[in-house]
Amino acid sequence: MPKSRIRKKADFTPPPAKNATAIKLGNRSWVAPLMLAFFIVGLAWIVLFYVTQGSLPVDPLGNWNIVIGFGFIAGGFVVSTQWK
Repeated sequence: MPKSRIRKKADFTPPPAKNATAIKLGNRSWVAPLMLAFFIVGLAWIVLFYVTQGSLPVDPLGNWNIVIGFGFIAGGFVVSTQWK
């Protein structure tokens, strides 16, 4: 059986490199203090509710004070996603 002709493949040439553009994120110095403030306020809210046996921080809310405290803590986690 005869051999088939061998085709020469052209050498691979990579596409030209694109210039990388820097993304300016701005000044995010507010993120860490705000995140810590949310964490501390949420923790203080819950601790104050338990220490005062439900009479503080807001008496008419009852056990919803716990939800508010965890809401502050969740807010701290949301703000932490902006930290670079």
